[in-house]
Amino acid sequence: MITGPRYKVARRLGTSVYDKTQSQKYAMRAGSKDVKRTKRAGSDFGLQLIEKQRARFTYGLGERQFKNLVEKVLAKKGADININDALVQALEIRLDNAIYRLGFAPTRQAARQMVNHGHIDVNGKRNTIPSYSLKVGDIITIRENSKKKALFANVDEKIKEQKIPSWLALNVEKKEAKVQGLPKIPENELSFDVSQIFQYYSR
Repeated sequence: MITGPRYKVARRLGTSVYDKTQSQKYAMRAGSKDVKRTKRAGSDFGLQLIEKQRARFTYGLGERQFKNLVEKVLAKKGADININDALVQALEIRLDNAIYRLGFAPTRQAARQMVNHGHIDVNGKRNTIPSYSLKVGDIITIRENSKKKALFANVDEKIKEQKIPSWLALNVEKKEAKVQGLPKIPENELSFDVSQIFQYYSR
């Protein structure tokens, strides 16, 4: 159940930052406050801060962790690199996000806990690092012993309802996925403005 803090964050930044605040229950509780508060930014700095926070809360990263990720992307800036795409790729290619995208976990927070608790293998070896950056060709699986746990009792139903992104190929029977490309999400499908994030950190 979502309590105070998450509702407050969603009202300030928009419902898209958390999966569970995109529900009818939240809409009824929040009323019109969500719309009003997300338009209150005013200054350029305020707008940049909101977009940065939207991205950070969407992927569940701490401020320092998110800033370091942005700085790594900026360090690669060059004529042949689209830094907007590079930042989205860096966020999407994280192991915890891939677990969420595959439908193994209902939220990114739950996916992070799955990885932390050692339920996930990458290339046949246990991986307990949620921020692990996957590579093309990597194989992600639920550990054999973990498949029997209550945590994964309804995973088949969850997978059936999940829209698997094209950069992941899933073998439903084996609960095994392969990274077959780099993530690519059109900007109109993102819940935040990537360019505003770079402007925020370039102040």
